[in-house]
Amino acid sequence: MKLDFDTDDGIGTRANLGVIVLETDETLESEFRRMTDLDGVALYHSRIPMVPEVRPETLARMLDDMPASARLLPPSLDFDVIGYGCTSASTVIGSEKVAKAIQSVCPSAKVTDPLAAIIAAGHHLGAKRLGFITPYVASVSEQMRDRLEEAGFQIVGFGSFEEGRDPVVARISEASIIKAADRVAAQAPCDAIVISCTNLRCLSIIPEIELRTGVPMLSSNQTLAWHMLKLAGVDSTRKNMGRLFEDCGLG
Repeated sequence: MKLDFDTDDGIGTRANLGVIVLETDETLESEFRRMTDLDGVALYHSRIPMVPEVRPETLARMLDDMPASARLLPPSLDFDVIGYGCTSASTVIGSEKVAKAIQSVCPSAKVTDPLAAIIAAGHHLGAKRLGFITPYVASVSEQMRDRLEEAGFQIVGFGSFEEGRDPVVARISEASIIKAADRVAAQAPCDAIVISCTNLRCLSIIPEIELRTGVPMLSSNQTLAWHMLKLAGVDSTRKNMGRLFEDCGLG
């Protein structure tokens, strides 16, 4: 017996979002599910090859694989926004090249990445002076500091876990991240604290860090999700995800 059926507009009636996630990332998808759990917003993931060692040369290799990863997102959908989920590689490769590679497959989609999102979020909050925390080796951290300073920010406090292995980064404890934020915030008065890397587990501790330091905290996953929703025209103002999400209207 052949059954009759009707069709509708699918899940993403407000927005279809795609995220390209590193092969080695263990954190982004879990945090993104919480931030994009909104009626009519559909979230899709693809993966991109990445070796466990985070160094400038390994990060740069991902540019060649981006079109293939974008092609693994559902081809029947017109994506509103596609995010590339690697802060350090976005820094090394450059946001413009990331967007060009993804739009070679999905030309109508807006594209962002954590570096572009952190810059947009910092400007949105009116931050000028940043405390800056990374897990990266020095050569990667230095490049990101340069990009933030080129975008008009002043780095007034800095600290790094100096860990080059992505599986280890995913297991840095939340208590260690809170302690790091305290130490960096104490170095000099700042307008916001940036904690970089999509593999660091930050989302659950953002409210505590903001309470302890008295300034907004911006993490890679938090700002990327915020920027993607904003670019898609979705007002997702909500609690317990940091001051950024409490003031993320579309104006």
